[in-house]
Amino acid sequence: MPRVFSGIQPTGDPHLGNWIGAISRWAAAQEPGHVFCIVDLHAITIPKDPAELRAKTLDLAAWLLAAGIDPEVSTLFVQSHVREHTELTWILSCSAQMGELNRMTQFKQKSAGRESVSVGLYTYPVLQAADILAYQADEVPVGEDQVQHIELTRDIAHRFNTRFGETFTLPKATIPTAGARIMDLQVPDAKMSKSAETDAGVILLAETPARTAKKIMRAITDSGSEVVAGPDKPGVTNLLDLLSAVTGREVPALEEEFAGRMYGDFKKAVAEAVNDYLQPARDRYAELSADPGEVQRLLAIGADRAREVAATTMAAVRERVGFLPSA
Repeated sequence: MPRVFSGIQPTGDPHLGNWIGAISRWAAAQEPGHVFCIVDLHAITIPKDPAELRAKTLDLAAWLLAAGIDPEVSTLFVQSHVREHTELTWILSCSAQMGELNRMTQFKQKSAGRESVSVGLYTYPVLQAADILAYQADEVPVGEDQVQHIELTRDIAHRFNTRFGETFTLPKATIPTAGARIMDLQVPDAKMSKSAETDAGVILLAETPARTAKKIMRAITDSGSEVVAGPDKPGVTNLLDLLSAVTGREVPALEEEFAGRMYGDFKKAVAEAVNDYLQPARDRYAELSADPGEVQRLLAIGADRAREVAATTMAAVRERVGFLPSA
């Protein structure tokens, strides 16, 4: 079975777009050998409040478990709990080239217009390479914006293998099958995002069903009154895509069902369907949140399992680089 590595940052509040686009899909596709990492080291490339970072990390772990990620099947852990990540990052930094990092599009975007940025933001892709290579991952599911980083990972691994002998598996980026793009309810031409200026158009996983329903009832729609998808009706199209995603029904069938009905009836149906879809996970999340010790216990099991793999990789790396064995 291929080993698959996925990472997610504990920043912001997880929302329905995260859930449909990544978290629930990870849980549905998990198999032995899948590695799910909460990448808290990546989160501090931009300053974070320490207490908030700890809380967000535990909270995200609870949501991943609530989604159905099973610690008995796959490996779920927190990045900073496995110190091989940082050790390997330094060694790989000595194989990476500044010209390569200078070409990283995400660094250019995130640093644009800022007088100063952290070195961590610049070397972020090397830490990402270490995350992947430590587990000899075969596949890394990513969005289009991360493919460049996986290509860099392959280049660094190939350079290391050429110099020191075959050590790392060369991973490949896999683009998940296109699913529904969940857009902001107030700005339907923008993706639902943790970094939105306001959460008025963002369905947060932890909010109450009443709050979710209120946001959907206030969602931007379009001129006219027909419940049909189309480029001239981005608001209604977004709600149809959302309803399709949570019910599994095709958009044309939904258009037929709501033919001749008003936007109010349609929005009410969307709100009910979204809340029904999220309720089992919200209930499980509430149970896990009430027992943070259990969440930490499960993360510790995952860290132990991850450390076994990463330690094996690091033993080979240290020997091949030429480090003197410890006593």
